[in-house]
Order: sequence, then C-alpha cells, then structure tokens
Amino acid sequence: MTKVLYTLGLALMVSSLSAQVKFVNEFLNIGVGARAQGMFGSVVASVDDGTAAYWNTAGLTGMKAPLQINAMHANWFGGLSNYDYASIAKVLDEKKNAVGAISFIRMGIDNIPNTLNLVGPDGSIDYTRVTEFSAADYAFLVSYAQAASANKRLSIGGNVKIIHRNIGSFGSAWGFGTDFSLKYKGDRFSFGVVGRDITTTFNSWTFNLSDQEKAVFAQTGNDIPVSSTEITIPRIIIGGAYHFKREAWSYLFEVNSNISTNGTEAGVFSTSRFAVDPSFGSEIGYLDRIFLRVGVGNFQRVLNEVNASRRDFELQPNFGLGLKLGRLKIDYALANVGNVSGILSSHIFSLALDFYPGGKKA
Repeated sequence: MTKVLYTLGLALMVSSLSAQVKFVNEFLNIGVGARAQGMFGSVVASVDDGTAAYWNTAGLTGMKAPLQINAMHANWFGGLSNYDYASIAKVLDEKKNAVGAISFIRMGIDNIPNTLNLVGPDGSIDYTRVTEFSAADYAFLVSYAQAASANKRLSIGGNVKIIHRNIGSFGSAWGFGTDFSLKYKGDRFSFGVVGRDITTTFNSWTFNLSDQEKAVFAQTGNDIPVSSTEITIPRIIIGGAYHFKREAWSYLFEVNSNISTNGTEAGVFSTSRFAVDPSFGSEIGYLDRIFLRVGVGNFQRVLNEVNASRRDFELQPNFGLGLKLGRLKIDYALANVGNVSGILSSHIFSLALDFYPGGKKA
C-alpha cells in the first residue's frame, strides 16, 4: 500500500500519455497573451499584433510596428503550473504586407518529488533517495503571413510547429504539426478562420525506465508505459468581430466558435463525436491607452455533486486590463473570475514592445 501511495500519481501521469487520440497537446489550447485571455481567447477575427502567430497567423499583417517582441508569464490552475511565452515578429516585405514570427511556449510543473525509490527492496524507507523532476511541454512555432488581396483587407497565414514533451528522465516525445488561417478586416466588421492541426499533429513517445522502476510499476498494479504515438485531430475556429470608435472611446465585440470532433458529454453544444465551443469577448478602450476587457466561455453541463442524475450549467468568466505607454503595452488578465467554474483562477501578465527604425515611431 505504501508503494501505491508513493507511485500511483507518477504512474498514472506517465501511462495516461500512451495511445491517445483526443485531448492531446492541451497546453497549446490555453492561449497566449493577457489581452486575449481577458477576452477568453475570442480574438481570432481581431488580433493584429505579434500574438497573432498563435491565435490567427493571418492577423500578423495588422502589425503597426516593423518589429515587435511579446512575453507572457502565468500561474495556471491556482499556481500549480507555470506557463511562459515569448515571441518576436518582424515585417519582411512592406509591399506584400508580409510578416514572419518565431514563438516559444513552455508549460511545466516543476519540483515534483520522485518517490519511486523511496521504499527499498527490503521495505526500508530512505528519504535521501527522493529526487525531483519536471513535467514540461514545449512548442516552437515558425509563422508567416501576407496580404492576399490588393487592398490588403484579406490576409493568409500559417504555422509550422515543433513540439517537445518530457516527464523528467522517464519519458519524452517529439511532435510536428501545421496550422492555416485567413482573416478579413473591414471598416467595422472583421472575420477570421483558423484550421488548427490541419495535417494532424503527431507526438512520438519513448520511455526510459530502469528495471527497478519497472518492478515498482508492476508491484503497484500500474501499466509499464511503452513507446507510442499521440495524434491531435484537426479543428476549425471561426470568429467574427465588430469594432468602432466614438470620440476618445473604442469598442470591440467578438464571438468565436471552436469546432472539433472532440465531443464531450459535458459540452453544451456537444455530442460524442462533434463539438461546438463558443466564447465571447469584449474590449473597451479610452484614448487608445487604457483598456478594459471581459470574456466568457467554457460552457459546460457538469454533474451535480449531490445528485448524479442531474447536471448543472457552468461557464468561465475572464477579466482583463491593459495599459499602453508609447511603444510598451502592459496587460493583465484574471482567468475564471471568482472561481465560478471548477477551474482554479489564474493570474496572467504580458508585455509587448514595438521597435521602430531609429527608435522613433514612423
């Protein structure tokens, strides 16, 4: 029993990664940038900065600076996991309105105790044999976008992404995938379409467990993980935005729909094989300097804790603030305001810095 308590968590973490088809690379579904998070990721049609490399690559063509650097840090799930992001985006050709970007994402749980060797073969307990490890997911994105029409209202873009996942020294995986996107920007209405993992994204896992560690897995009734492949199936995200200005004030309202075959019983608009997950976001700006954002999504019908035959409706509200100081943008978001859903609240901070030739805005 003692070994079960010490090893079950790790065993489940490792073995659950084998032979998955749905809900793979979920860290790439969280999103980047506090501005977008404040709107619950409802930015597919309106995003126009360096973070577009993630949300809708075609939106990179809306960048106003020749070069932009973005960075974000978040403590997700009540501080359990660290999520970090950095990117650099650069205008490559002004005539074609072509922009390229490189992005890096890491999500990890660090300082996890490895207690597999805590209990010796003779049943003795030795805490000096307890070590620590990290379970981390990494993504490296190379992005390109350019105008697809003479008036530059229509843009196209795409990502090539390399994924690396590891669980300490026990196992690691490498993956590869691509995204494709479109964006149309009108005077007041904008539309965006993103094909995420359109070629399917493959993760190939290999595991490296010692004979002693395998013996512990076997003794505690856990499966010994073997080399396997995960497949992320394609999905489509469609967004529409309405934006306008009134004197010193600016207003933006957007709705997104995430369409996939990752159907869940809890989804409000979901079947076992199909799902439509809507989200809504809004942003109000003053003097193009101060911004207030609100978003809502993750609509679910969850089992009632008292009566399992009944389901309760839940949603996740987000809130955000933004401040623009010349070339520097500072954003903050609080995900899941008030812990309305079962997901713990998370604080998200991000920075964006524009660079212009000679250090001055053109």
